Amino acid sequence: MIVLIFQGQVLLFALLLVALVLSLSCHEFGHAYVAKLSGDNTAERAGRLTLNPLAHIDPMGLLMVVAVGFGYAKPVPTDPRNFRSRSADLWVAAAGPAMNLILAAVAWNFYFLMRIADVEFFAGPNVQTFFVILVQVNLLLMIFNLIPLGPLDGHYILPYFLPDRLRRLYIDYNARYGVFALLALIVAGLLGVPIFTGLMSFAQSLLPYITFVA
Repeated sequence: MIVLIFQGQVLLFALLLVALVLSLSCHEFGHAYVAKLSGDNTAERAGRLTLNPLAHIDPMGLLMVVAVGFGYAKPVPTDPRNFRSRSADLWVAAAGPAMNLILAAVAWNFYFLMRIADVEFFAGPNVQTFFVILVQVNLLLMIFNLIPLGPLDGHYILPYFLPDRLRRLYIDYNARYGVFALLALIVAGLLGVPIFTGLMSFAQSLLPYITFVA
């Protein structure tokens, strides 16, 4: 991503960085909020029940975002012993991607509403670029985090849809090899395998389903 600066696209770099930081913060807030609703206030006590990016952004994760356009935020701490239901970890995990989907839908339709209302500020090309980036980033984060590998949210969700034997096998294999499989996937994408291109295309295909104003 930092290559944008060297190419003279400083504004695009700034818009993308703001969109990523905002999206990652909302994602982690979603986890913290649903954990609180599920009976666990660990994240709240750690100061994570907030939309303030300073509470969620990991310095190394942010550096990776700047360097290669891919990074991470600080995981939200939870204590499953405090959950009121056995399926709470499913809902807490799903809350992050769900928050990204909500943010994408709200931002996308808000932008169209402002354009329909002829609000001059939203007619500018830079504003349009920001909203397009924000929506695409959130859809991409949602899809990526649903991949059931390593520590991604999907590894908490998938077991609930598997029969007992497959669930046990999946949990065991993911615990042993999931992180390595995820790293291999990321490295392959950075080396040119069209993994992220495919994810982005899928994200683009979701736009008609979140467009309620046109």
